[in-house]
Amino acid sequence: MLSNTLVTNEVKDTSGTEVEFSRISTGPGRSTVFAKVSETPNQPYRLTISHSEIGTGADQRRRSMVRFDKDIAGASGDSRAVTAYVVLDSPIGDLAATTEVKNVLANLMSFLATTGAATTVLFDCTGNGAVVLVNGDL
Repeated sequence: MLSNTLVTNEVKDTSGTEVEFSRISTGPGRSTVFAKVSETPNQPYRLTISHSEIGTGADQRRRSMVRFDKDIAGASGDSRAVTAYVVLDSPIGDLAATTEVKNVLANLMSFLATTGAATTVLFDCTGNGAVVLVNGDL
């Protein structure tokens, strides 16, 4: 279970500086929402975590999501939303171990946050996958 406050480098920005969040709600179901500590009221910055399960027996699956939503001032001055999220869909009803689930998640994390052979996590979004997402490249 996560702490009610995320203040020890659990979340970082592009410079590697921690961004602090505090839990503001739990539920409905298996979900929780955190708000950035010291956010301005007109520009909410949220972290949402949720889990849902479908199916039964060997066909049971869990869908877990981590999502960030941030309202920013656009170039026009109007409020705009930026959203980034990851969904992990795993076959929990027919899963002997989580090794391969972790391998697939590690594939995604390494593609987003590294440039290939490097093992350093790049918070500045210069990793191959991050560049593709930010610039709309293929």
